Amino acid sequence: MLDHLDHALRSRPERPAVLTATRGGAPRVRATRGELVELADAFAAALHARGLRAGDTVGVAVRPGPRALAVLLALWRLGLRGAVLDPGAGPDVLRARLALARPALVLADAAAQAVAGWARPLARRARLALPDLAGLGPVATVGPRLPGCAPALDLGAPRQGVPAPGADLDAEADAVIVFTSGTTSAPRAVVHTRASLAAGMSTVSALFDARGDRPVLGGTFFVLVPSLARGAAVALPAGSPRVLARQLHRLRPQDTYLTPPRLRDALGADARFHGRVWTGSAPAGAGLLERVRAAGAAEAWGVYALTELFPAAAVEAREKSAFEEAGEPGDLVGAPLPGVRAEPDGSGQLLLSGPAARHRYLGEEPDAWVRTGDRARLDGAGRIVLEGRSKDMVLRRAENIYPGLYEPALHVPGVELAVLVGVPADDGDERLVAVVQACRGTDEQALRSALSEPLRRMGTARPDALLLARIPLSGRSRKPDRAATAALAARRLGVSGR
Repeated sequence: MLDHLDHALRSRPERPAVLTATRGGAPRVRATRGELVELADAFAAALHARGLRAGDTVGVAVRPGPRALAVLLALWRLGLRGAVLDPGAGPDVLRARLALARPALVLADAAAQAVAGWARPLARRARLALPDLAGLGPVATVGPRLPGCAPALDLGAPRQGVPAPGADLDAEADAVIVFTSGTTSAPRAVVHTRASLAAGMSTVSALFDARGDRPVLGGTFFVLVPSLARGAAVALPAGSPRVLARQLHRLRPQDTYLTPPRLRDALGADARFHGRVWTGSAPAGAGLLERVRAAGAAEAWGVYALTELFPAAAVEAREKSAFEEAGEPGDLVGAPLPGVRAEPDGSGQLLLSGPAARHRYLGEEPDAWVRTGDRARLDGAGRIVLEGRSKDMVLRRAENIYPGLYEPALHVPGVELAVLVGVPADDGDERLVAVVQACRGTDEQALRSALSEPLRRMGTARPDALLLARIPLSGRSRKPDRAATAALAARRLGVSGR
């Protein structure tokens, strides 16, 4: 897919590749296809001139956009392994993670270096922090430099001797490292090979089936590459919900990919959608997908994906709604996509495998099966139905309660987000609390009344308390932060949990 993208970019260099939006939502060309491939060529030559060769690791701290994509294309071309740095992980965690990866070079834009240096106090307010990048290895600046930045990557380096695009490289060689979980003492990182990365992008390409004559809106690598390879321009979503709403109105994209929190923000700004809308990286109930359809989308899809295997399954709003209306327990995320094999283990944890599955965790032996940490079952049609995270289990009165099995029932009209959390009680047991975030303008008394029936139907898993509150989010994908939500519930209920 990446080799095909390089060829596709060169064949139509004059066409727009990456778009942004003005404050009025009008599309603005950030980079043409020719500019993107020229930048990737320059990066490849500069890295080659520094002596980097296939198999070396390069840390990447570059904001999403044309420059970051060009860096990744250059790494792919040279067979280098990219280690993605997340400024939101915290400096101690990142330092430990990169000590494991041992990069030969760190590529960082001026913003990332500012977060690690002179702008650290300002960045801390945005919950961004990086360690001193120079302590992680040699650093080169990508893009415009600011005072105090490392020397710039030499984009005038000679291009003779640089491997040609599409050069024959080992498909089983490492392509990217993405840090996920673990601690500072035992960091954990997902390693994808060139083969698994290509397989994941091919699956996304088949799922999107984007046409070259209409733009796509989305900012992730797995949206950019397949869309550009098919000839479609990709618009990076505006940061402001109101500007995003205007951008959607002016652009009318054939496909839109936004995380559930970004979708809720856009709906709150009265956005209208077009074509197909895709969401993932965090739970997306039928209620949210149906709101997107009601706002104009022809189809609204929830995508089940993990860093270890992207994507694994997908479900459209109408199918998900029919499942919930039938009173089935759990969260339907759809049938496994072509090539994906899914089965629960003896404890009910969902296992996945397939060509797009990660090769291994860094420092560990390869494993064909991805242990998702999700409890799940396969229904009669072979579809995956999630029943909650194994680690999110609440133990109340000697009964194991898995929140994911019951949370979908809480998404009645007027509910934006809902989670079930455990709050410690005086006797060492836990109290089960439903924390519900209402949509803007919803009458709280009417919402409590609407929730009474689904709460009653939970039987022995019925919550001890219902709280209406804004649910804290965390991480890059802005998933519900269950620990913070449990702490919020404990405060609202009193220290003792009563």
